[in-house]
Amino acid sequence: MATISKRPNFFETFEGVEIEDMLRSMEADAAFNTQSSYIADTLNFPDNTLSFIEKHKRYILANPALDPRLYVANLRLKTRLR
Repeated sequence: MATISKRPNFFETFEGVEIEDMLRSMEADAAFNTQSSYIADTLNFPDNTLSFIEKHKRYILANPALDPRLYVANLRLKTRLR
């Protein structure tokens, strides 16, 4: 994916590590819908599944104008099971 290089080192920064920890805590919590997604890239993902964390990390990397904290806050609202 060519757009991934827009923020190549974001998840190596302090803010990036915090965002990744937030995503991990959401995935570990049963109160959120964090199912894996289908991906048609069999070369990089032999089982054709993309984890919740990887999916949203890719989205954050591909959209440099995005505020990651607001994105995760909105994601928490959208994925919470009611």
